[in-house]
Amino acid sequence: MIKQRYTIQRGIIINVVLMVLILMFAIISMNSGKMNLSPLEVLNVLVGNGTDKQNLIVFDFRLPRIALSILVGLGMGAAGVVMQSLLRNDMASPGTLGISSGSGLFVLFFVVFIASTGKGSFIALPLLAFVGGLLAAGLIFLLSNRRGRDISSIGLILTGVALGSGYEALTTFLTLKLNDSQMDFMLHWLAGSLWGDDWRYISVLAPWVIILLGYIFYKSRMLNTLHLGNQTAEGLGLAVKRQFLGLSIAAVALSSGSVAVGGSFFFVGLIAPHMARKLVGPDHKLLVPAASLTGGLVVVLADTITRTVSLGGDVPTGIVITVISVPYFLYLLSKAN
Repeated sequence: MIKQRYTIQRGIIINVVLMVLILMFAIISMNSGKMNLSPLEVLNVLVGNGTDKQNLIVFDFRLPRIALSILVGLGMGAAGVVMQSLLRNDMASPGTLGISSGSGLFVLFFVVFIASTGKGSFIALPLLAFVGGLLAAGLIFLLSNRRGRDISSIGLILTGVALGSGYEALTTFLTLKLNDSQMDFMLHWLAGSLWGDDWRYISVLAPWVIILLGYIFYKSRMLNTLHLGNQTAEGLGLAVKRQFLGLSIAAVALSSGSVAVGGSFFFVGLIAPHMARKLVGPDHKLLVPAASLTGGLVVVLADTITRTVSLGGDVPTGIVITVISVPYFLYLLSKAN
């Protein structure tokens, strides 16, 4: 009992620390950039005493980007931990399951067939990315499912890799139809550029992420049970297929909506749960918020670096995340072996 209480207390403290770190880097990010503002000037803007130029810098340029980076990180971290827990495979993520390729293909559909006509609304892209991710996930489960057998995580991942190759082939074919500006957008999206730093997109993404995060946290106890295995969960009276389906759709919706307006940040969904699990352990009541906050911290930290450190050009945030995260991921793999 004492050990359990200590673990819960430690997990709560770590989650609070992660929130404080996100707030700290958000403040640093507001004070940093090509147009530097002092902390006092930022404070004046936030209390309504800033100049027109300062208001423009903070409210139109920096705050939307900071809010977007946090929301994308929260969504990808939670989606990753759900997929890894449902499949009981530490390599599972929206990227390794091919959901990233499905969402990317539908983002490309939007760019080629909708945005080019001028008829697309700012709501259409997140919805299309969700549809693409959901169709990709549905095909993966349909093709890897065997009647009378438990779902195999290895089978799901291999099916996802195979389907992802097909999606990428279609994506390559469609890129032949892109003009220079469309190609530039897709290249930046694939690299993770946080392109949707506009309050319109954030107003759509924020409730999407908050509601789905609330649902996943509410199902934390179910995730703990499902992580024990389907047979054990059924023996404990859990409706495995219904819970599995609901949580899977929530994870796909979170990841697809997040990357639609943020760019391809699927690596965050792979690495954030690993980092969080090292900090708070396997209890999903602590792990879900820790993985979400870790994802948010990684993205806002990487974005702050891209805007404050001269990297020889306009480097997308996703590339910085990869540079930061890959060494740690390799370290985890070496420890696992």
